[in-house]
Amino acid sequence: MQILSGKEVAQHVYDTLTEEAEQFLEDFGYVPTLAVVLVGEDPASQSYVAGKKKACLSLGFGHKDYHLPADTSQEQLLDLIHQLNEDSSVHGILVQMPLPDGLDPDKVIQSISVEKDVDGFHPQSVGNLLIGNPGFVSCTPQGVMEILDYYHIATAGKHAVIVGRSNIVGKPMASLLVQKGRDATVTICHSKTKDLPSITRQADILIAAIGKPHFVTSDMVKEGTVVIDVGINRIEDASRKRGYRLVGDVDYDQVAPHCNAITPVPGGVGVMTIAMLMKNTMQAARQFANKEVK
Repeated sequence: MQILSGKEVAQHVYDTLTEEAEQFLEDFGYVPTLAVVLVGEDPASQSYVAGKKKACLSLGFGHKDYHLPADTSQEQLLDLIHQLNEDSSVHGILVQMPLPDGLDPDKVIQSISVEKDVDGFHPQSVGNLLIGNPGFVSCTPQGVMEILDYYHIATAGKHAVIVGRSNIVGKPMASLLVQKGRDATVTICHSKTKDLPSITRQADILIAAIGKPHFVTSDMVKEGTVVIDVGINRIEDASRKRGYRLVGDVDYDQVAPHCNAITPVPGGVGVMTIAMLMKNTMQAARQFANKEVK
């Protein structure tokens, strides 16, 4: 059984991006720059934003922070996004979700220029992915593909079963796997799926992205499956100093002995999300630079 280390893959991505950023600065005289907008005081969001800033700085990317109060109006937020859309020194824009009550996340996402949509959430980005056009891909499913590629796990002709149908993971994950060149047969399962274990047991590649701790148990996987655990859940643990521990959607101890390969939690897919955000920011900067040159 092989452990698919997201940490190892992410480090490989960062090593490559560091070299690319140095070359980019030499070629164009500026660095790829990400603007991150945080509204309110959500502790988890603050932690995520800090992680993104740390990644930017470690790679030699530019980073712009915008921390707005929780009572920011929709109009004020959209005005800021408009300014960032027009700012040629900003190549990628990320608005940290979730937003406080009263703000419409769909309108916010749609207001971000598709050329700076490094989260890959804009409807046009999603449409490009679905039909196989170039564009930004949602970071978490892109991170899953990066792991599969790094460990040379073939998808062609394989049956991939995805547990979860969110716009952030499940749906774009399915779109990636069915593209020409990936060539998987994909089944998406969700809360209304009947006899779920009978379907997950058919999977050559099982991707769990349902947001429920230890949801996937050993009776839900066949021998030799590749299991990708996207879930990151906090469960209480009095033995830990912080009072909790992080677990995935897969019952790792139960499931791992039956797998050919499996991602751990933590240290699996989660660390790939920021790595792919950085990769998308580099892509956005390169597209901007090429357009300038023309």
